[in-house]
Amino acid sequence: MSRGLNSATKGVLLDLDGVLYVQNRLIDGAVDAVEWLNAHGLPFRYITNTSTKTRDQLIAKLEKLGLPVRQEQVFSAVQASEAWLEAQSIGRIAALVSESVRLSLSERFEFDESTPEAVLIGDIGRAWNYDRLNQAFHWLLGGAKLVCVHRNRFWRSGEELSLDIGAFVAALEYAADTQAVVIGKPSPAFFKAACDSMELSPSEVLVVGDDIESDVGGAQQSGCLGVLVETGKYQPQLVARSGVTPDHRLRSIADLPELLGGSSG
Repeated sequence: MSRGLNSATKGVLLDLDGVLYVQNRLIDGAVDAVEWLNAHGLPFRYITNTSTKTRDQLIAKLEKLGLPVRQEQVFSAVQASEAWLEAQSIGRIAALVSESVRLSLSERFEFDESTPEAVLIGDIGRAWNYDRLNQAFHWLLGGAKLVCVHRNRFWRSGEELSLDIGAFVAALEYAADTQAVVIGKPSPAFFKAACDSMELSPSEVLVVGDDIESDVGGAQQSGCLGVLVETGKYQPQLVARSGVTPDHRLRSIADLPELLGGSSG
């Protein structure tokens, strides 16, 4: 722990799954760490690439797990996707997303499966198949923009790592000879928007995550400090292969207060 870290860090971005909980199980020390941030007046945001839940659903899950949360503290890639589409004046979309997210999108966008302006890719689980990919391919050939909530390579499902939507995004990019707009982590725009929501510059913010590339690498490329926790999808061999060196490493979120100076105050 360094004085430089204590004096420079004025806000924290906390990844959710793998950092504070794994699926529906809290990681030991998660609640204490969040309560420490609140007690010390350190602003923070819960950030997530999840593309299956709306903000209200995320808040409900955090509350059920016993984590203190206010609406403005949740910053998700789904929210950022909606904001990006509106900023681009895109009104007609084809949405390959979960039903709950689709319902949320329907309040602000028109679903067009003929000539959409954009194809929004999220997680639809086992609903991915050749027909869906081929339909998206044809929308892209028709001029639609390829927009993905995130392009994670994998996620942790139970005790195993499972394929994530990044593989499907890559296939569509290759087939349609296009480049996806990536909204969530590791996009610098995502981290900057999360920092802006706390009225802080990236250099004043520390990001805690379990994904060496999307969380830590993305944070560092955005000007934030990147802290890797050895929980969730963390695997030493993947970290070594990534080429990314975290600014700090923690055994778990339980050690965050000590890193930020909690042991002395």
